Amino acid sequence: MLLIVGLGNPGETYQNHRHNVGFMAVDAIAAAHGFGPARLKYRAHVSEGTLGSEKALIVKPMTFMNESGNAVRDAAAFHKIPLDRIFVIYDELDLAEGKVRVKLGGGNAGHNGLRSISAHVGNDYWRVRIGIGHPGEKERVTGHVLGNFTKADRTWVDPLLDAIAQAAPFLAKGDEAGFMNKVTLLTTPKKEPKPKPKDDEPRQNKSKDE
Repeated sequence: MLLIVGLGNPGETYQNHRHNVGFMAVDAIAAAHGFGPARLKYRAHVSEGTLGSEKALIVKPMTFMNESGNAVRDAAAFHKIPLDRIFVIYDELDLAEGKVRVKLGGGNAGHNGLRSISAHVGNDYWRVRIGIGHPGEKERVTGHVLGNFTKADRTWVDPLLDAIAQAAPFLAKGDEAGFMNKVTLLTTPKKEPKPKPKDDEPRQNKSKDE
């Protein structure tokens, strides 16, 4: 079994915040793969299902971001899920909008949700980072992170969430590179082929003698 954790803050006030993109991603995974209805357990909304042939547990902590580790610890302990089968999906300020990166362990980069999880279970879990971009000035960071995705943002957010949901089975089988490749493939705009010249179009580069 693997544990997929989406980070965010509970309540309607926060549901469209950039900081809640982890919640949005796991909701998309649950919907795409027919997970069961969420139940309140471990101070979190928890739903069960399968990704490929692997059983999976989706956890959305309901304790606010800075206490996320409590739910992760309790769920992992009850189901005996090792750290290297825990995937935490969250917003990454220092990653360009729409980019997704996966890594095992690493620093917490000031993210309160990660800091809490590391304090409760250790640091060597998988991080699935969703880029929300940096506003460019330190003074604007809080407003950017805790601001809603705009209508223009939804043109890349919605396809990205769908791609993450479709690629999630790669995480279940331990193919993190395959996951990132699938997301990239699904979110890269297809190039339109150049139109072929019509037979009746005038010939170009005629010589002076013609």
